[in-house]
Amino acid sequence: MALIVEPVRTAAHRLERARPGQLTRINGPVVEVEGLPGISIFDLVEVGHSRLPGEVTALRGEIGVVQVYDYAGRLRPGDPVVSQGMPLCANLGPGLLGGVFDGVLQPLLERPVMLEPGVPSPAIRTWDFAPAPVGGRVVPGQLLGTVIEGVGFEHRLLVPPGVEGSLEWIRPAGAVSSTDIVARIAGVEVGLLQPWPVRRPRPVRRRIHRAPPLVTGQRVVDLLYPIARGSTCGVPGGFGTGKTVLLQQIAKWCEADVIVYVGCGERGNEMAEVLREFSELEDPRTGRRLMERTVVIANTSNMPVMAREASIHTGVTVAEYFRDMGYEAIVIADSTSRWAEAMREFASRTGELPAEEGYPASLASAMAAFYERAGRVETLAGAEASVTIIASVSPPGGDMTEPVTAHTTRFIRSLWSLDRDLAYARHYPAIGWRDSFSRDAETLATWQREHGDPQWGARRTRALTILSEADRLESIAQLIGAAALPDRERAVIIAARLLREAVLQQSATSEADSHCAPPRQAALLEMVFGADDMFREAVARGVSISRLEEQDYSVLLRAREEGVADDARGPLDALERVRSLVEAMT
Repeated sequence: MALIVEPVRTAAHRLERARPGQLTRINGPVVEVEGLPGISIFDLVEVGHSRLPGEVTALRGEIGVVQVYDYAGRLRPGDPVVSQGMPLCANLGPGLLGGVFDGVLQPLLERPVMLEPGVPSPAIRTWDFAPAPVGGRVVPGQLLGTVIEGVGFEHRLLVPPGVEGSLEWIRPAGAVSSTDIVARIAGVEVGLLQPWPVRRPRPVRRRIHRAPPLVTGQRVVDLLYPIARGSTCGVPGGFGTGKTVLLQQIAKWCEADVIVYVGCGERGNEMAEVLREFSELEDPRTGRRLMERTVVIANTSNMPVMAREASIHTGVTVAEYFRDMGYEAIVIADSTSRWAEAMREFASRTGELPAEEGYPASLASAMAAFYERAGRVETLAGAEASVTIIASVSPPGGDMTEPVTAHTTRFIRSLWSLDRDLAYARHYPAIGWRDSFSRDAETLATWQREHGDPQWGARRTRALTILSEADRLESIAQLIGAAALPDRERAVIIAARLLREAVLQQSATSEADSHCAPPRQAALLEMVFGADDMFREAVARGVSISRLEEQDYSVLLRAREEGVADDARGPLDALERVRSLVEAMT
């Protein structure tokens, strides 16, 4: 897939653009060029005899500052530089799903993962094009035709934004390749691949402010810190807290049609492991490989640092492209800390005034612009669809006050803060309830009430209350001893332990527990609430709290791993067995 598609231009413009400038100064991936009149910020240029892609990031009189998106070790002062007269664009079209690309959407694998083993990878891929019944005047977002990718995925070819008018010609049904033209609209040829500037959000009709929840199948997320479709989430956590496993679970089980995984600045061996895992994960929707509806943008730490900065924008652009077709898309960015470090390195090379911890002063606005591209919208075609962004953060030393984590917290709607103590105690997902939050919770409680679950908000509030009260009591118990606490408060500690171990803890390796449907989630929570009520009543009737503490509640703990993902009856049966045990004490 080519990086650049040249738009229609006049002969005079092409002649002027073809006049090369030259390199005057090289500072790693940042170079200075002269002799390119008329260039603008964010213009794409080709640098050196190898025609390396670069982007104009600053202008100082007649000198342009360019960041190069490839290895710049062979560049020399005096090498030619040619302006493309257009911003950095990604070609969007069939062939993205199942592919692995670098930060500027150039393919990293010779054969797409979509192809069956043993099938040779053709030099130019082809698809079967089926034109839509259109005629007369067409408008942006209107369906032109479809091609089928993989097993039944309908790739919808739409009229590009900014193109409208009479449909002069449309390609008949048959095989098409990535270089073919499929329609001509008011003199403008529309290709199978459509370029789009990666830093420019794709247009929509309007934003939709109320959205359903993005069900992830992870209980601690769906019950306590939910995220709406089209919302944003940050996942900060230190090394070894389980960020990658959590993100893989979200990718596998969340209710999204297309997953865009951006590996930004991770080590090469870690990225290779992620690719292997995604290639082996079974898609619960189709029973095939999850990779078949995933786009991977891999920009490891040994790749050009400037491409790392572009990879985040490229990933969101790809997600917006599938959103415009009417699909629910999710961007998983791992991690934004490496993205911010790329901006810091570039700022230091260009002499930009540093702010906190050396990051550029523009860090906050850049992160805000990134998260702003998420949302649930009405597309130009009139469909409702969304782009959801879940981004991990890797704070150095686990410092949650460092700039990237602090700015992330400002701009996101949900925070899943990974707790080191929980991770070391083998409690996964290690999402802590002290620092995590969800700003979508109130809106989603209203949505749940309108769609048949009026108690969702009350269950969430009660669960958070139990956890908060237990944390307070355990702090006191460390000072004076648990035996000094009143019986009713020791009963709260028992209930909180059951809540943590029977509900919030979840095994990614268990077939029955790796995913949990909403009815079973509610049943497990009601099971713990029933046990809590039972303990309080027993204490009120004079049952010794010591006897309650000595009982075996493993039947409740096993309930989360017994049965199937949507079994709502099993947890309630387990509660009844414990109830008979407690009633026998009175």
